Amino acid sequence: NLQESESENKLDGETASDSESKSEFGGSPPVPTSDDTPEVLNRALSNLSSRWKNWWVRGILTLAMITFFFIIIYLGPMVLMTIVMCVQIKCFHEIITIGYNVYHSYDLPWFRTLSWYFLLCVNYFFYGETVTDYFFTLVQREEPLRILSKYHRFISFALYLTGFCMFVLSLVKKHYRLQFYMFGWTHVTLLIVVTQSHLIIHNLFEGMIWFIVPISCVICNDIMAYMFGFFFGRTPLIKLSPKKTWEGFIGGFFATVLFGLLLSYVMSGYRCFTCPVEFNNDTNSFTVDCEPSELFQLQEYNIPLVLQSVVGWKTVRMYPFQIHSIALSTFASLIGPFGGFFASGFKRAFKIKDFANTIPGHGGIMDRFDCQYLMATFVNVYIASFIRGPNPSKLIQQFLTLRPDQQLHIFNTLKAHLVDKGMLGGLEDA
Repeated sequence: NLQESESENKLDGETASDSESKSEFGGSPPVPTSDDTPEVLNRALSNLSSRWKNWWVRGILTLAMITFFFIIIYLGPMVLMTIVMCVQIKCFHEIITIGYNVYHSYDLPWFRTLSWYFLLCVNYFFYGETVTDYFFTLVQREEPLRILSKYHRFISFALYLTGFCMFVLSLVKKHYRLQFYMFGWTHVTLLIVVTQSHLIIHNLFEGMIWFIVPISCVICNDIMAYMFGFFFGRTPLIKLSPKKTWEGFIGGFFATVLFGLLLSYVMSGYRCFTCPVEFNNDTNSFTVDCEPSELFQLQEYNIPLVLQSVVGWKTVRMYPFQIHSIALSTFASLIGPFGGFFASGFKRAFKIKDFANTIPGHGGIMDRFDCQYLMATFVNVYIASFIRGPNPSKLIQQFLTLRPDQQLHIFNTLKAHLVDKGMLGGLEDA
């Protein structure tokens, strides 16, 4: 069945639109990507079959990446943000390179220059918004930063408009359609990569637990789905990925939910993971110290009657965040893989095996982060919908930057509101 599905996919690889593209762009052969497996691994695994050799290569490199992940977590939020930035740039480079090779864009004027310029513009906009939001006091304290913050959106628009005009000026008669293809390619890439990597940083500022648990759930699901599929897989799941099986999909789901509950229980007991990442203006450094919110305080829950006879308990003590972790791990298991299926469809459309050959046995960086970007968007929406409330400290920071007459007006309005509610009168009597 797997061989038949693979042959069907090969036959389905070229559609009418593909044929038209070939005739227009002079052919689009597959972009060659092959894994550069280290020679030491090739020698050590030379006696194994290709199936088991791939299993060991993927396993060893996975352990190495997990180790690296723990190291950067230990180094703190600034290093994490730097790594996210580097991953974003590498993913952008991989996707842009595919377009460059597939559409034979070698002769397009300014194509690569404009692509990287637009990346710079979008990053300036997003990171400028982040700096203004999370480092408000520092921005107001430094005059150059205050001016840049005040006119940030106008500067961002002016930068983008400059790139837009450069693109229009670069148009040449024999390349019109191809140039607009690549203009759209660049902007879709920016939407997928830059916007969602920015959401990852926003999740990080809510507390490292909102960064680590979702990413770990996606990693766990990827590993466990592969393991269950490797040893027990029999039923193909989807034609876009012939190696994916229902056994792997279901086994990965249950394993990921259990993993999410256990990881959340361990991390919820440490303030360094649960406290929001804030900037300390006195020390000019990040701090993660606070009084844990109710999400990270143990509470007692009644077990449903149906399950009481099975587990033998009537109540269970757990952190409220663990309940939220069920939602996160469920999304990582059931919806997250569709990010991978989307990437598989993208690669099949352009007849490539991987986005790049950066990681032996795994492909490019984008091959590892196709599900992570979708997960980051979900986490950000989930926090905004069910977790985050008004932030008093940010309101006070903005209040202090107003003119004295504006501050007095807000004070009188707030005072009248509290008097009407009977709260201010009670405080005065006390």
